[in-house]
Amino acid sequence: MTRLAFIGGGNMARSLIGGLLKTGASASSIRVAEPQAQAREALAREFGVTTFAENRLAVEDAEILLLAVKPQIMPALQAELRDVLQRQRPLVISIAAGVRLDQLERWFGSHLPIVRCMPNTPSLIGAGATGLCANTRVSPPQKAQAQHILDAVGLTRWIEDEALMDTVTGLSGSGPAYFFALVEALEDAAVAQGLPRETARALAAQTCLGAGRMLVESGEAPGELRRRVTSPNGTTQAALESFAADGLPRIAAHAVAAATRRGAELAAELDAKESHP
Repeated sequence: MTRLAFIGGGNMARSLIGGLLKTGASASSIRVAEPQAQAREALAREFGVTTFAENRLAVEDAEILLLAVKPQIMPALQAELRDVLQRQRPLVISIAAGVRLDQLERWFGSHLPIVRCMPNTPSLIGAGATGLCANTRVSPPQKAQAQHILDAVGLTRWIEDEALMDTVTGLSGSGPAYFFALVEALEDAAVAQGLPRETARALAAQTCLGAGRMLVESGEAPGELRRRVTSPNGTTQAALESFAADGLPRIAAHAVAAATRRGAELAAELDAKESHP
């Protein structure tokens, strides 16, 4: 089995480990570095993986290294891991939002094969959506390995132009929160009309789930599905006309643009901190 090391044992790492074990990976092939003792004990107990307090111990002999830490922690890993990574040259997979390939190469070495990923929180229940991009040193078999790991928690798509990874962040990375906000607004609107909150929340959430399944399982474009459920001069048409009047397409475009812009800013902030420590 391929030897896989995780730096960071948080929720996303846990979801990936659980997904990999379900697809046949061996717990003995997975190591996790996690600074919190309680989290290490939980990982070992739940998944049977080997855990370490020190990052270097987890990375030794790893063929794939998955960086599952917050973006601001990445630069601090440089001093600890750069030499061992240069010696072993594993495939490095980063799931840190906004961290560019050139930054990872600068911190850990330009000769490393590196894949940058943007998974989202539904990965925690195996329903994630992940964009991936790779530097030129990633071989086709390594791309397949990276995709296999992220496929364990949902759908994956390769992005050829890394500049578009910030758009992936704005679309699917942050996207679940947009739907939560919409369901929250629908719930509040129904309560204002007199429905009990528990009923409004259950109906709104199930409607969101059902619509999502229809979209995924039918393979139809969202516009086509929308047309099919919109009877002329009916209730749905009245609601959609209200959405249009209030500028829903413009609101969505502005939201995705804002999240995309923020993703680029996060990477720039890391650069600025390095220039002015």
